[in-house]
Amino acid sequence: MNRAFGRPPLVANVEVTATTVQRGDVIQLGSCACRVRDLFQLPQGAKQLIFESGELLTMHSRTRLVAVRTMRGR
Repeated sequence: MNRAFGRPPLVANVEVTATTVQRGDVIQLGSCACRVRDLFQLPQGAKQLIFESGELLTMHSRTRLVAVRTMRGR
């Protein structure tokens, strides 16, 4: 619950690419929901994601995944 406004945070399903993925995005991989802890730019537009679990995922520049993103309130 958002204590400042007494409302739950807003979440949205968004399509992410190596260009648009953000820290905090939750990506469903198989049966595991993985939250992005950090990310690094790689050559040719790819990104390496590090999840809170310590696992790694490399996104090619054309990879598209669906993620859950917490939207920031105004």
